[in-house]
Amino acid sequence: MSVVSLIEYADASAEVRAVFDDIMTTRKVDSVNNFWKALANHPATLRQVWEEVKAVMAPGALDPLVKEMIYVAVSATNGCEYCTYSHTAGARAKGMTEEMLGEVLAVASLANKTNRLANGYRVPVDEQFRRS
Repeated sequence: MSVVSLIEYADASAEVRAVFDDIMTTRKVDSVNNFWKALANHPATLRQVWEEVKAVMAPGALDPLVKEMIYVAVSATNGCEYCTYSHTAGARAKGMTEEMLGEVLAVASLANKTNRLANGYRVPVDEQFRRS
């Protein structure tokens, strides 16, 4: 259960509706999901996070599927149920297969394990890995 009320479009302020409209137009959907409805309790945060999402998740050097798969890996690692579900759905919509999901989660799991081992052992970084 959310710790805040989810702000529905009909109950939203003009400022929030403007962001909701942009989300729906950009994503070509007819409603916003619960994440945005929760953030609507603080319109400044809603707008700031939406602008950042648009900028970071836009096609660039990484294609949208790769960005969604990275989001899945980080969300799973951070234990964010909402984001894991949301971005798994987004990645599937962009073409991620079950095999790809398995590999993404395996890589995330391995990275977490080896990161902890390297940190635990305080392994010094090899010079060839450092950039000048």
